[in-house]
Amino acid sequence: MSGWWMRAGSGARRTAAGGPGPAPRARPRFRLVALPHAGGWPSAFRSWWQVLPDDVECVVAQMPGRGARVNEPLVNRVEPMVDALARELAELEPLPYAVVGHSFGSVLGYELTRAMEAKGLPPALLAVSARQPPCFPSEPPFAHLRTDAELLEHLTDIGGMSPGLRERADLIGPSLRAIRADLEAMETYRRPRSGVRAPILALGAVDDPVVIGDRMHLWSLETSGGFAHRTFTGGHFYLYAPANAAAVAALLLPAPAAAPPGAARR
Repeated sequence: MSGWWMRAGSGARRTAAGGPGPAPRARPRFRLVALPHAGGWPSAFRSWWQVLPDDVECVVAQMPGRGARVNEPLVNRVEPMVDALARELAELEPLPYAVVGHSFGSVLGYELTRAMEAKGLPPALLAVSARQPPCFPSEPPFAHLRTDAELLEHLTDIGGMSPGLRERADLIGPSLRAIRADLEAMETYRRPRSGVRAPILALGAVDDPVVIGDRMHLWSLETSGGFAHRTFTGGHFYLYAPANAAAVAALLLPAPAAAPPGAARR
């Protein structure tokens, strides 16, 4: 795959360059559509590649201005991002699927679900993680308007950047520009007139310094379907911890298909 989505798979393998990478699914029965945090790369979900069953495919949003798309112009509004993501997702081979977004990815996941429902291709479930619902719009002071030093300090405080990287302008420059563009998209986003029909699973962490946990249940206002709320240990980036990845993935996936009568057991 190329463009706005990267196809992941179960377990890590060695790439041609010798590094770890995702192994593709041979015959997937279900697709997990994942959208990372502001500035995030597909590799943010690498812990998930290790825990998904062999028959579950994972496709992760691959946004411009970073990673394999580092030379492409950044996008700083939600609508054009979602238009492109929905267009390319609709072109994939049909599979039942769930959407999971983390932080800024929750905003994209919510709007992507609305777009896919409008196309007649709804997900079975939308999981939103570490982001307050749209009824609480971002308010000043906006993170995307902070100086580089202020933004780096904020990212370090919430666990989004190693303190040792703050002095490596050569390494963090492109990442900081991508983070700032995504934050601008998130902070200029406003709640739409209508929500989604898909059930919503709201996810959060007990020690998240960014999100007010008591607000997460108000994601229930954004769906005419079912709603559930789960809380995990960890901080703002709890979703990428292997133990939490396994626990959350189990909530998103349908039960394995029963073996046909007379099938050999292994």
